[in-house]
Parts: sequence; structure tokens; C-alpha cells
Amino acid sequence: MSFALLLAMPWMFLPAAAQTTSSDPHQWKMRVTDTPIHISEHVWMIKGNPNIAIVVGARSVLVVDTGLGPKMGAMAAGFAEKLAPGKKLFLTTTHFHPEHAAGDKDFPASTTLIRNDIQQMEVERYGMDMVKLFASRSADNRELLQGTTFRTPDVTFHNEAKLDLGGGVIVSLLWLGPAHTEGDELTFVEPDATLISGDVVQNDTMPTIYTALGKGGTPTTWLHVVDKIAERHPTHVVPDHSEPGDGTLVASEHKLIAEIRTRALALKAHGVSADEAGKQVSATLKQEHPDWHSTDASGVVRSVYQDPDTSAQ
Repeated sequence: MSFALLLAMPWMFLPAAAQTTSSDPHQWKMRVTDTPIHISEHVWMIKGNPNIAIVVGARSVLVVDTGLGPKMGAMAAGFAEKLAPGKKLFLTTTHFHPEHAAGDKDFPASTTLIRNDIQQMEVERYGMDMVKLFASRSADNRELLQGTTFRTPDVTFHNEAKLDLGGGVIVSLLWLGPAHTEGDELTFVEPDATLISGDVVQNDTMPTIYTALGKGGTPTTWLHVVDKIAERHPTHVVPDHSEPGDGTLVASEHKLIAEIRTRALALKAHGVSADEAGKQVSATLKQEHPDWHSTDASGVVRSVYQDPDTSAQ
């Protein structure tokens, strides 16, 4: 089947609204009957926790993230096969947390797995502990994570890897620095100017710097990563835990983190404790964004207080 015919298949353009009614993106569930959402010419998204991105080229297809555990990983691989039957399959993951990476073992054995080396270090050091932590949160998680193991990647890279999927579809896999985690990976689909942003750029969603296992970045390093993303001028953005949007999400992410940092530093300069500052900044954000699922900025505020790059400010 040609790619042109594949794009013409009518089931792929059915409305996606029926996939979820929850306002909490961490409650979105990927189902085998879901309808892929067409983001840009070569990029599709399966809505869930997280959103799964699929990039289709003339020869090969790339899946970004696996879903929570082997069952979800097999489902994501199935969507890729349906979108691009018979094509070579590549897989990469935005970071090491279980809903993003713990489904890799149930992708076909012929899949080429690519990760940046810092993320792979986090998988090796903290991956199974994170699986145990997530499994302890609910019976559903425990069931989905049964039998989880992590595959060894076929390819690792440090700053950037280029992937040619054929037909002019060039994908850049990028490690630009720590943000949500130390090993956050960004995927940029060059002919579409589409950014698959992981947890680094979201849509009306609070940033979180994860430090319970491993270490994340700081507000300063996160802003630095967003600045580097902006240099590529993305037109479309596919976040992991919120609705897709256009390139303005990058500037919005920068503005949100910068505003939290500025407010936190002002409170710190007046001797306000980190805990109290977190409450005050969160309350202000709640007033400004009453429709957001969460406006809890306490973790980012604590990071501002501890950030060595802002300690003298």
C-alpha cells in the first residue's frame, strides 16, 4: 500500500474527542480501538498517558514512547504497523519513567531502539525502582507493569542523532540538557517542523522537575533547553501529557517557568520560606489559570530556591 493511499484511509480522520473525557491527562487511556490523530504530514499521535507519537517515512517508521508496560508497548507497536505496514520500525523514548519507556520489550524483536546515553544511564540505575514505585500506586499500574524489563538499546548517542526514515523524512533526536529529568530527549521532525517534546514543553500544564529517583534539571537549565528548542522554530508540538498545539507552546513554556522563577526569587529575597513561597505562587497561578488541571508550583519553587545559578540573586 502506498503512503498516499495510507493517508487517504478514512478511519484515520475520525474525530478524536471520544478518546477521553477526563481533565487529568494522567488518566487518559490508550486503547487499541483509538483513532490516530494526524498532526502534520508525517506525524501521527495516539492519545493516552503519555501521548504516543508515530513518524512515518517512505522506508521506516519511528515510535516515540511506549506507554505504561509491555501491553501498552505492544499496542503502540501495533498502531505503527497499522499506519505503516511492513516498514522498518525504530523506537525512542523521551525519558526513563515507566509510562514512557517500560513497554519497550514487547515491541517486535526487529525494532531498533535508540536512546541518548544519559537517559540510558537513568534506565540502568533507576528504571526498575521507578517501575516498582509506579506499580505501587494502583492495581491497574501493577497489572500493566507485570513482567516489565528494559531492553538494551541498539544505538545510543550523546547530543544528537539523525534518523533518515526515507522520502526526505529526516528526524533529529536531541539531548539539549536536563529539564524534567536529566536525560530528557526531544524529537524534531525536520520536513514538518514538528517537535515531539516529552515533558519539556507542555500545553496549559505545570512543569515538574523530578528528583525522587535520579536528578532532574533546574529552572535555569530547563529555560536553556527551551531556548535551544526555539531556535528550530517548530510549527507543531506534540507534548506527552497534554493536548497537541502549535509552535507558540514553546514560548508559553518559557514564559511560565521564567515567571515562576521570578516570583520565587522575589519571595526568597524577602525571607519567605520555600514552602510558603510555593503556596503563594501556586495560589497566584490558580487565579490566573482557573481551568488548568493543576497549578501546583511548589516543586519548581523549591528548585528555584536550591538552584545554584540563582542562589546569588
